[in-house]
Amino acid sequence: MPTERHARRQGLTCLYRCGNACAHDEPNRSGNEYFGDVLARAVSRRGVLRAGAVLTLVAGAGTAFAGSAPAATGAGSPAGSDDLPRGLSYKPVTPGTADAVTVPAGYRSEVVIRWGDPVVPGAPAFDFENQTADAQAGQFGYNNDFCGLVPLRRGGGESYLMFNNHEYTIEPLMFRGYDPDNPTEEQARVGIQAHGLSVLVVERDRRTGRIAPVLDKTYNRRYTGTAEFVLDGPVAGSDLLKTSADDSGTRVLGTFNNCAGGVTPWGTFLTGEENVNQYFANADAVGDRVARERLARYGFPEGESERKWERFDPRFDLAKEPNEANRFGWIVEVDPYDPQAPPVKHTALGRFKHEGATIRLTPDGHAVAYMGDDERFEYVYKFVSDGIMKDGNSRRAREHNRRLLTSGTLYVARFAGNSPAAEIDGSGTLPDDRAFDGRGEWIKLAAGNQSFVEGMTAEEVYVFTRLAADRVGATKMDRPEDVEPHPHTGKVYLALTNNTDRGKSGAARVAPADEPNPRNSNAHGHVIELVEAENDARAERFGWSILLLCGDPNDPSTYFGGFDKSQVSPITSPDNLAFDGHGNLWIATDSGQALSINDGLYGVSLEGPTRGRTTLFASVPVGGECCGPVIYDEFVLISVQHPGDLDDASPESPKSVFPDGPGTQPRPSVVNIWKGGDTGAPGRIGQ
Repeated sequence: MPTERHARRQGLTCLYRCGNACAHDEPNRSGNEYFGDVLARAVSRRGVLRAGAVLTLVAGAGTAFAGSAPAATGAGSPAGSDDLPRGLSYKPVTPGTADAVTVPAGYRSEVVIRWGDPVVPGAPAFDFENQTADAQAGQFGYNNDFCGLVPLRRGGGESYLMFNNHEYTIEPLMFRGYDPDNPTEEQARVGIQAHGLSVLVVERDRRTGRIAPVLDKTYNRRYTGTAEFVLDGPVAGSDLLKTSADDSGTRVLGTFNNCAGGVTPWGTFLTGEENVNQYFANADAVGDRVARERLARYGFPEGESERKWERFDPRFDLAKEPNEANRFGWIVEVDPYDPQAPPVKHTALGRFKHEGATIRLTPDGHAVAYMGDDERFEYVYKFVSDGIMKDGNSRRAREHNRRLLTSGTLYVARFAGNSPAAEIDGSGTLPDDRAFDGRGEWIKLAAGNQSFVEGMTAEEVYVFTRLAADRVGATKMDRPEDVEPHPHTGKVYLALTNNTDRGKSGAARVAPADEPNPRNSNAHGHVIELVEAENDARAERFGWSILLLCGDPNDPSTYFGGFDKSQVSPITSPDNLAFDGHGNLWIATDSGQALSINDGLYGVSLEGPTRGRTTLFASVPVGGECCGPVIYDEFVLISVQHPGDLDDASPESPKSVFPDGPGTQPRPSVVNIWKGGDTGAPGRIGQ
């Protein structure tokens, strides 16, 4: 069932990742004001004064204001290799459709771990034909997305703790002869165990550059769909979170649809629960009208779920357990160094379809988390902690820091543009000031037990955050996914993946193009650069500009920071973001099929005459998605999701043989990329 968004994919990715959300009406049917209304208010006398203050504050930060014209390399004046930024001087990969990980000349790639490989000591080797839930509970899960590393100091080698999300399962590609109308109980339980998280030790050989997993009995573990998670923060214990199995409202079994994430400055991992609605059934049978409306705002389906888990576990049947839905859609924190510390779902960060969460510290140590709600016409959020981080790695310091995300202030973003509405025509043509840019504000939603949203209690704001954001008039964005603060400059980068419904004619409540989302039928997405006032992460005002309008460089609606488009790679659907040690931006994509190319990882220059130069570093196998990049000076890790998801793919007729070659089934994997070979010391990435 190909979709408009994934034209060449079989549609299993869309169906099993997000419940085929793009084929349904958007859950956001709110009538909150559009760009033109916001702009009209901003140019009132009071608005002009406020906008002027924003300009002054941001200009005073010592960084380029988001609305200033970027430096550009003119056509016919290509930047030479000596002019390229450090970290990006690789020969770009030619986009293609190969069934392999393709890397630049002089680089190598190798699988670190794949679906079904043992994680926990004693777990059996993978057997595709004889899968069991017990085996999968100790093996690497399916469709690994976010990947993160923290150092593990032991012995004389180079060791890390690696963390991986297992976002979702695609049962028709996992089981031979799978019947979606009548899955077996064991298939359902395998699927539940294939979700969740993995923590494991990996070691890097400095001589060869290879990275390999270690079956470590101290640190290695899986958190699956049946593991116990703790709810904390202002809603823990609320009646909205209580079920027949948990009358405390503080303990939840499982985590699902974990997409992106982040590594905190205190050495823990954050992971976002995203499209959790698809795992539940019978939202239409919930008796309370208000509860049904709230479920509809989050896209919970009527009737049976796609996987039919409710047949085997009543917690997935909303007619029986309507509050179970409220226990998913949170940011989860895991301490990889402490296997005894339970993973925590932080209610203070709000509940929506979290792509992930990433942290920037203020100079005095407050933690600021940035988050996107990954669906068409949803919002961008941030959270500022009440407490400040303690330095050091003592048990007391770690326990204190693990509580930083328990209390603070939750905000949602409203954007306004600098250009007259008439100049934003939906074509992607730059306005007269030659930039899509403007200003914005962070609107308070709740802090502790205080609600700032009229008609909603604080508990309701945290549990039904989308509804709170609707009420305060947040800006509807084109699928906000990864939101990453730059480690050196403090600027914040937003990946807007795509939205082919932007400006759709005749659709009720569908927003038209506006300056922060300037293209109708936005098939290829864009990247926004945001600068907070005085470069202070606690500020409630910011400036912004669009860095990239993605797509085919030959398409006049594309924009690459003002850089010469003859020197950039085609790119579509920016999803995950990362930075290298030199301050370059890296983008992993989801839906290269929109340009008839495989997805991949791209390096982007952010400063100087090469600002906006975007080049392909690695592409993933056919039908796959590139996720979870980890960028070190010596190596890069990427996650390869759903390889071979093309038309008519099945275990009987696989469309990919990645990673194990002919005669095998495709398996999602973590891949290591490094410069050099087995002789001599490995080189440094992009140098």
